[in-house]
Amino acid sequence: MHFIKKEPKQKREDLVTKLKTGNLLRFPGAYNALVGKLIEEIGYDGVYVSGGVMANDLGMPDIGLTTLHDVSNKSHQIARATNLPTIIDIDTGFGEAMNVSRTIETIEGLGISGCHIEDQMNPKRCGHLDNKDLVSTEEMVKKIKAAVKAKKDSNFQVIARTDANAVEGLEKTIARAQAYVDAGADIVFPEALKDEKEFEEFRKKIKVYLLSNMTEFGKSKLLTKEQLENLGYNIVIYPVTTQRLALKNVEDGLKQIFKEGHQNNVIDKMQTRKRLYELVDYEKYGEFDQSVFNFGTKGHE
Repeated sequence: MHFIKKEPKQKREDLVTKLKTGNLLRFPGAYNALVGKLIEEIGYDGVYVSGGVMANDLGMPDIGLTTLHDVSNKSHQIARATNLPTIIDIDTGFGEAMNVSRTIETIEGLGISGCHIEDQMNPKRCGHLDNKDLVSTEEMVKKIKAAVKAKKDSNFQVIARTDANAVEGLEKTIARAQAYVDAGADIVFPEALKDEKEFEEFRKKIKVYLLSNMTEFGKSKLLTKEQLENLGYNIVIYPVTTQRLALKNVEDGLKQIFKEGHQNNVIDKMQTRKRLYELVDYEKYGEFDQSVFNFGTKGHE
């Protein structure tokens, strides 16, 4: 993309450098490239792309209906629009170990900085719903090893997500997580931990970088940046937040326009044309266009 200075390799190096600081890195979810640009402008550490959001964007539930093409295409559009590292959700990897290898090769080649793969069976469920089914620890270990072997850049982060807490309890979740670390996972993502006590216990037992999910309306208590830092977590994602904010305002606005027959009373809820043009670098593109095409003909007769 024009005016993006950092190549994917540099973004991955930046992510590893930031992780080493021990500070909590904040990765809001982006449902399109424009939101990704906002995330960077505001000053966050990175961009997250949720599998659930990508499914919802296609009008589908988050049950494993999206394809590698769907996910890689949308993620690439978002990742290339910012100088920040982008982490994405690849659900169960789109198949078995060999398919996981292809998935990693595909998304790494499209400029992604890392991804998480989960230990659910396909068709999967949203991580904060009940009645999830898990693959065996051995099966998940095969997928993680395939992912680690497939990456070409050592700084690409393979994140192992476990959904075991709601199915098998915390003790077995920790045992699974340790097996995933032993298989080579760079980061572990324990999904749907309930409260500070569970977050703390998990941190005590697992010694790699940890990712926390602060999704609204889920099973996890919504903890603050300070609480998560004190608990020793390294990354927090807000996966569906921006989509929920947008859709609530779109729904409310459309209902009001439908009822009143005009949009005059919702103008103050809208982003202005001026602000949109700032965000998409409209003037920079104009300057670039002039520098290329606005030339004289003298000396070219």
